[in-house]
Amino acid sequence: MSLRPSVRAELSAHGIAAGADESPSALRERLNDLYLEEVRALKARQRSGEIPLREYAAHVDALKRRFPLLGVPIGAWLE
Repeated sequence: MSLRPSVRAELSAHGIAAGADESPSALRERLNDLYLEEVRALKARQRSGEIPLREYAAHVDALKRRFPLLGVPIGAWLE
């Protein structure tokens, strides 16, 4: 079982090194955890007033676009 090069590159862009013994589901969980941290930080910035509420949706959309791999089924991560 080997990951597609594009999947490895996407994970690497987020600072996640795919170990030889890690399953795609474990890697996806690590990526999702990172995404959730970013969502929480974004919400904290909005609550503190750094991001106006009217602009929050655009920031959330930009964040989602930075994590396209989360929308790809795990089976498609493999060659």
